[in-house]
Amino acid sequence: RHLSVHSLKNMSGSDFFAKYMYLYTGAGFASRQMANLAKPSLSIAVDEQGFISMKAVTTFKTLEIKFHLDEEFDETTADDRKVRTTMSLADGKLIQKQTWEGKTTIIEREIQDSKMIAKCIMDDVVAVRTYEKDV
Repeated sequence: RHLSVHSLKNMSGSDFFAKYMYLYTGAGFASRQMANLAKPSLSIAVDEQGFISMKAVTTFKTLEIKFHLDEEFDETTADDRKVRTTMSLADGKLIQKQTWEGKTTIIEREIQDSKMIAKCIMDDVVAVRTYEKDV
């Protein structure tokens, strides 16, 4: 297993995210519009105790989670859902599995050609968000 620390990434693209949020998170119209307009910057770091932190910053909200790989924890999402989350590494991807109210979604993050690609997956809907290094 290997997790490298990545500097700040700025979102440069987002496909099908509004549909993903509408169909599966129950987010209202205003929340979906704000989420679609938000261009989060994302940073991932590892501290001395082995905790991994992932911080997303937008003009609307800052969210940070701290976790150990393969250990379930409570998370409050950007749209205020209370979920149980497990983070793991598989095939070079950081996999985030969130469960709540009998539902499950997976967010896969991986580095491709110096960009980070985040795939938000639920059933047959896949939203793709692309982040580029801060220059």
